[in-house]
Amino acid sequence: MGNREDLMSGAIQCLKEKGWSRTTVRDIATAAGVSHAAIGYHFGSREALLLTAFSQAMDDWGKEVQREMRSAVDPNASTDEQYRASWRAMIDSYGRNRQLWIASIEAFVQSEHHPELRKQLAAAQREGRRGMAAGILGIDENTLTEADERRIGAVATALNSGIMLQHMLDPENAPSAEEVVDGLLKLVSLVR
Repeated sequence: MGNREDLMSGAIQCLKEKGWSRTTVRDIATAAGVSHAAIGYHFGSREALLLTAFSQAMDDWGKEVQREMRSAVDPNASTDEQYRASWRAMIDSYGRNRQLWIASIEAFVQSEHHPELRKQLAAAQREGRRGMAAGILGIDENTLTEADERRIGAVATALNSGIMLQHMLDPENAPSAEEVVDGLLKLVSLVR
């Protein structure tokens, strides 16, 4: 690997081990085995590197969950069962990726004081929304309409974030996949 790839790997490791706020330039450089100057050269700043690393880690998480979903359910299963399986895979992944989720919350808080970070996180969030909507619809992201991104992707992302927070704070009392889907169905029946 080159310095850029080493920095990405080191930053992801630091995000998972230390979180966003406690990761320093020195931590990343040490984990990557490169000089501090390499961060500025390749990424411009600690924040830019952490955001790039965070985006990569979240993309990796999404792919991991999609693989788990595909292997967890028969493709001939009902849409309901496939959606329940997707929630089981997501909820199971929260515990394995706890530090990454905590880092994401820290990044959102930091973005209040860093307009460029906020802009980059907003762009990453839109990308995540697209991926989530395309995954739910079972289509390629390139064929997703903006309307479906905003309707399906935004709602699914908000639901995922809220369920994740509940699992981070109180996993014993957080809803199961079945409770999430049953709750959604109940809500839909109430607004019809």
